[in-house]
Amino acid sequence: MNTFKKPSDDELRKNLSSMQYKVTQHEGTEPPFQNEYWDNKQPGIYVDIVSGEVLFSSLDKYETGTGWPSFTQPLAPENIVTHTDNKFFMARTEVRSKNADSHLGHVFNDGPRPTGLRYCMNSASMRFIPLEDLEKEGYGQYLSLFGK
Repeated sequence: MNTFKKPSDDELRKNLSSMQYKVTQHEGTEPPFQNEYWDNKQPGIYVDIVSGEVLFSSLDKYETGTGWPSFTQPLAPENIVTHTDNKFFMARTEVRSKNADSHLGHVFNDGPRPTGLRYCMNSASMRFIPLEDLEKEGYGQYLSLFGK
């Protein structure tokens, strides 16, 4: 059972950086190659910056040359919601977190096998939990993904 209650807008403004707030609450996009996780190669998982809900694994992250962290699939599909986004005169599929309703990025149909998908995410919408911190951060159930 989910007990997460989304913080008020005032709390979000206080607890998030200006970029995190812009991206997650107002569908912003951070600059490519100038964000925290675009070239992160450490093993671990990525969670929503607002709710902590599990989103992606480093095992599904790959280099795209776009300057944003990209994944072939979500680690927890039940925590992902997609919507059609018609901004910028083209139809795209927006990706949001289910419980916090944070804007995460977009998913495209030009990814590698086996999924053919590219989840192009904003670092500002996520927090990375390194493998060695999974247990102490409350995500110990994901250790087995990494053979631990």
